Amino acid sequence: MNLHSRREWLGASALALLARRLRAMPLADIKLGITTDEIEEDVNVAAKFLADHNLKWAEVRNIWGKYNTDQPMDKIREARGILDERGVKVSIEGTGFFKVPLPAETPDGQKRLDQQWALLDGSFERAKAFGTNKLRIFTFMLGRNEQPTPQGYERIYELTREAARRAKRAGCLLAVETIGGGWVGTGAQAADLLRQVKEDSLGITWDPNNAAQGGEIPFPDGYRKMDPARIFHVHLRDFKHENGKVVWAAVGQGEFDNVAQIRALLKDGYKGTFTLETHWRDPQDKTPMHATEISLAGMLKVIEKV
Repeated sequence: MNLHSRREWLGASALALLARRLRAMPLADIKLGITTDEIEEDVNVAAKFLADHNLKWAEVRNIWGKYNTDQPMDKIREARGILDERGVKVSIEGTGFFKVPLPAETPDGQKRLDQQWALLDGSFERAKAFGTNKLRIFTFMLGRNEQPTPQGYERIYELTREAARRAKRAGCLLAVETIGGGWVGTGAQAADLLRQVKEDSLGITWDPNNAAQGGEIPFPDGYRKMDPARIFHVHLRDFKHENGKVVWAAVGQGEFDNVAQIRALLKDGYKGTFTLETHWRDPQDKTPMHATEISLAGMLKVIEKV
């Protein structure tokens, strides 16, 4: 067997072994999925990967070269059909709603805000077409060298309340992602948001690794500050510190204790979906699918211990 054939054989064997392990895993209690564009932006390719790995859930963000919210409805329905054929359900629609600087209270700022409300309306329509009532959103991004202010948070809470009210009328749930560089980036900041915005249509997409970017110890410190009943969705990956900065790592090769975090969520009654969103790339092969395959293998080892 030549070297090329041997590599192909080893790759196929590893894939078959991974698929067998997935079929044997107790995934009924852990609804594990993957962000589709962390595999491939072509939905056909992403859906096949999910089905081959016996995964039943997907978070949809970018498809066919555009954010899903920029795609016409016929492409959304096409994507839904492809996922349905593979037995994959959409856990949450990834949107960029409020992933912008906080608009100034000026006529120009109002125009920017109106664009965001239009984005939200279109997102409701697309989420329903995908067969989900959950939307991943944000609560504005900090500008370069911008520092958060109490006045800024008050305005964000007011706007988020309005978004939650609109979501309730549309029969949808909004899950604010904790994100580095955002006004709400840590568990502590998410807890403040939940205390201020009490609408039950608003919750959190808990991303503990993003929270680490904000300087927080995400588990147990950040997690324990939040009401677990209002965690609507969870992102999973791994990180490590290099030169004083948080960088992404393949699952199992970083610092984050995914086992303890998942155990705590399940103990606290979490029954929602988990999305593997590796972000990490292998320097030897920077394709998203390759990185996701490695992180998925690491996540399965995590799940075995949960």
